[in-house]
Amino acid sequence: MTDQVIEILKGLTADYQIIECAPELADTAQFCEQYGYQLDESANAILVVGKAEPRLYALCVVLATTQVDVNKVVRKKLEVKKASFASPEETEAITGMTIGGVTPFGLPESLPIWIDSRLLSCPKVIVGGGSRDRKIYVTPQTLAALPSSEVIENLAKERPPV
Repeated sequence: MTDQVIEILKGLTADYQIIECAPELADTAQFCEQYGYQLDESANAILVVGKAEPRLYALCVVLATTQVDVNKVVRKKLEVKKASFASPEETEAITGMTIGGVTPFGLPESLPIWIDSRLLSCPKVIVGGGSRDRKIYVTPQTLAALPSSEVIENLAKERPPV
């Protein structure tokens, strides 16, 4: 069986590392705590949906220390009145991946990948690996090199203090 995510990374001649992880520790905060990575070098890949017909989707890649600005930036970019995060079921149907393992690699080319510009200031970031049992440690430039990706200023906003 070929691994589409690895094939794409090889095709990009990307500088990457595969990091195996326990599936129950795939969620960002638990992964960082268990494996010694920082939240500010971890990125979340989150599917968003425009609530129009037909439904419009985009994958947003943002630092774990931020949150996607769905109500302003995403809504405006999708040109819809309402936008939200896709449900876990929708995420799996559109990406073929479960939450906690969603990666920008290996997605349908028709799905836009929007990357928050803050990622570009990181030497490397950790993103999902296509399944909950691995992550990919990669340069943000590799993400920006994907055919359907676009770097967007202020796609995310800082999380409010807890």
